[in-house]
Amino acid sequence: MKLLVFCLALALLPVSGAQPGATLAPITLYTQFHQQPPPALLESLQTEVQSIMAPMGLNFQWLSLSTSDGKKVAVELAVINFKGRCDVAGLVAHDSNPGALGWTHMSDGAILPFADVDCSAVRSFLQKELLFIRPQDREQVLGRALGRVLAHELYHIFANTTRHGSNGVGREFYGVQDLLSADFQFQSRESMALINSKAHAALSSAPAAPNTEESELAHR
Repeated sequence: MKLLVFCLALALLPVSGAQPGATLAPITLYTQFHQQPPPALLESLQTEVQSIMAPMGLNFQWLSLSTSDGKKVAVELAVINFKGRCDVAGLVAHDSNPGALGWTHMSDGAILPFADVDCSAVRSFLQKELLFIRPQDREQVLGRALGRVLAHELYHIFANTTRHGSNGVGREFYGVQDLLSADFQFQSRESMALINSKAHAALSSAPAAPNTEESELAHR
């Protein structure tokens, strides 16, 4: 109920003509973690989401749901709930098939701007391979994997589709190497679905926000 009231309380920015070549207004992502992740892991997660979405012109402002008062003005937004353990402590060397790594909420067939990412499931899925990675790099690698799972859910939300791709970030099922590879992007069909979406049009028409790096860092 708190999330629903919070979402409905947000106002939309007024629409105005976008300037040619202008940066799109950011998408606001409100996040909550059952267990606060290490800073390096969180930075890696956010960097990977931005890297995957940048070719479509999408950028993000990250805010903590717990410290938000519901009065923030946003053009497009999503609320992301990170479940379980978002760290690399206590890994064990055995295979695991934990099931769903993330999911997007729906109601009566409509896609809602709410998604869950199961940190514990992603960690369990990758833990055997993470043990072969240098300890100082494990947080960055797990954060990157979580960013890919989140990018997949954001695709469903902002492209407003339940369809999946045959490969890339938009595919329905991920293998270990999909989450550990050096590069992982959307295929052209899923990229175009995001570019042609109503969300992208709204972001294009709204005035771009000023550089918010300092305010974003304050919420990390």
